[in-house]
Amino acid sequence: MGIMGFLRDRMGKILAFFIGFALLAFIIGEVVRSGGSFFRDDRNLLGEVGGEKIAYDDYIKRVDQSSAQFKQQSGQNNLSPQIINYVQENTWNQMVSQKVLQKEIDKLGLVVGEDEKKSMIQGSNPSPQIMQTFADPKTGQLDRNRLNTFLTNLQASKADDPLRTQWLDFVEQIIDAKLSEKYISLVTNGLYVNSLEAKDDYEAKNKLANFKYTLLEYASVPDNKITVTDNDYQSYYDEHKAEFKNAQELRTFDYVSINAAPSKDDSIAIKKQADKLAVDFKASTNDSLFVQINAETKAPLTYQHKGKHEPKIDSIMFSAPNGFIYGPYLSNGSYKIAKLVDAHFEPDSVKAKHILIDAQIIGVDKAVAKADSIKKLIEGGKSFADLANMYSIDKNSAVKGGDLGTFGRGAMIPVFEDAVFSGKKGDLKVVTSQYGVHLIQIEDQKGSSKVAKVAIVDVPLKASSNTQTIAYSKAQAFLGTLTKDNFDEQAKKAGLTKKTATDVNGVAVSVPGIENARDIVKWAFNAAVGDFSDKVYISGDQYIVAHLVQIKPKGILPLDVVKKQIEPMVKNTVKGKLLTDKFNTALNGTSSIDQVAQKAGSKVNPIQNIVFANPVIPGSSAEYKVIGTIFGSQPNKISKPVDGQQGVYVFVVDSFINPAPLTNAVREKQQIGQALLQRADMQIFEALKDKANVKDYRSKFL
Repeated sequence: MGIMGFLRDRMGKILAFFIGFALLAFIIGEVVRSGGSFFRDDRNLLGEVGGEKIAYDDYIKRVDQSSAQFKQQSGQNNLSPQIINYVQENTWNQMVSQKVLQKEIDKLGLVVGEDEKKSMIQGSNPSPQIMQTFADPKTGQLDRNRLNTFLTNLQASKADDPLRTQWLDFVEQIIDAKLSEKYISLVTNGLYVNSLEAKDDYEAKNKLANFKYTLLEYASVPDNKITVTDNDYQSYYDEHKAEFKNAQELRTFDYVSINAAPSKDDSIAIKKQADKLAVDFKASTNDSLFVQINAETKAPLTYQHKGKHEPKIDSIMFSAPNGFIYGPYLSNGSYKIAKLVDAHFEPDSVKAKHILIDAQIIGVDKAVAKADSIKKLIEGGKSFADLANMYSIDKNSAVKGGDLGTFGRGAMIPVFEDAVFSGKKGDLKVVTSQYGVHLIQIEDQKGSSKVAKVAIVDVPLKASSNTQTIAYSKAQAFLGTLTKDNFDEQAKKAGLTKKTATDVNGVAVSVPGIENARDIVKWAFNAAVGDFSDKVYISGDQYIVAHLVQIKPKGILPLDVVKKQIEPMVKNTVKGKLLTDKFNTALNGTSSIDQVAQKAGSKVNPIQNIVFANPVIPGSSAEYKVIGTIFGSQPNKISKPVDGQQGVYVFVVDSFINPAPLTNAVREKQQIGQALLQRADMQIFEALKDKANVKDYRSKFL
């Protein structure tokens, strides 16, 4: 074939090889530049614990579950940024702690067996989670009938019933908690307090020292009288390096804020809008619908007792006729119009029971018909309790014959409350709610007081688009003047006040002065020192431009990062040397502390009954080094100068008063042991987390 024929036949393979080689070289280059993220699914990597990954998908699923639980328990539909941050932080800590502990649990081979699991759920001493979930609301004790009914219904449920998955997750949480408890018990059972520790602790609390001291304060030396060198900073840093360990990366940024709060003209325009709404509201015949259409806050209309309404309208509404309009009035950043829908006297509390029919499966009409049929059976003499057990889908109350106990306004949903508080003892009522169709029997009513149903339409006092445009343009113009090093200069020139957000962590949702700062924090954690924000950030009425001024990396912080922080202490150290020299001169040739004070130009202070366990000098502050030195000194011997928190001290011990001998160390041991146990849980987790080398990448996601 010859060389040309060979090349033609092989050219496809040769080209494929070279193209593949070039692609591989490109990929390797990208991997080197991106730290290997091409081969790892870093897009879903939220963190690592001892090399084990925490996936963002798993984390966000747990956050959603916790948020839903929080909403249910608190009754809030919308969570504030601060609450969301709390849920996120709590979820993260739980996941980290779980992975940290799991490694230790696996090493030790700790398990929860089937018999133990059954005992934790149904045994004589069930887990705290079971106790809390299936507690009787009246007594707070475990309601075993409720628990057994739930387990029976669970057993009878279909294999794909979501309730089964929820239960398995719940049981897994119980097991995880038990394994953690076992591990903590293993560690804490190894804690021991010996007799020598008990004796030392007893003496530290009860041995008394009487002494005199004289003090030269650091503040007595003006800053302009000292020279602080780089060696001074380095020496202090080297001696205190352990104090500069940073648990997580922190960033500090300066920012200016241009206020776009509503102008006077905006307020006048919104007041006119509210005035018109007040006229329409008075003429409305469907107040609930009017609120839903026109109000910013679409709250349901409910009856409330005196003292529960907004203070501005509370008294007025209880003496006004139905249909009375109050407002517009300014409250919490909105113009509001309040209308009295109805006011009447009703019972303070009601005792009732119900049978809940599921309307989702058979439809509302058939559910109502079924409730009417059951009502006729009860009117004919059938037992309400038996029928509740047979037909009610509210199993919590069904096992108690449908009993809901005694409750006041605000405990139930409005449609249910309106039925039971407007009826009379013995009534059987059928009402429909979002949960289904209720057949209610009113068992008893107590008390009587007036309630009022008030409809409120609120119109937020917001800045107009013109006001917002002016503020945004000013912020944008300021941003356009910035270069890497002129932020302070341009802020001053523009008449803007510079503010500082110090030591912000990567998941912060707010900083001082900015309530919703999440976007700005994200920018800060992707910027370099000296960078200014890539755009104008908006938080409420604020238009913000920021400038990153410092990054504190995780781990031991370098000297240049902490230099400003330690400056006062370094200055005191330098001043301390001058004051020590002054005291040493005064000590030369003197035989009493009074002579030392006289020569040094200070005064003598007598102190009585100081204990080692509480090293505070009255009128001053905690002086650990000074008090520690005193308890290690001989009486009647003038000390050398000692550097303290307030200044340099010279002292003489007059006497020590020893306590009665410790004859029984049991009580001391117990007290120290209890203090150890109280600290143990947190310290164990912190030690394990430190060892596990936890890596946190949340700032890139949240």
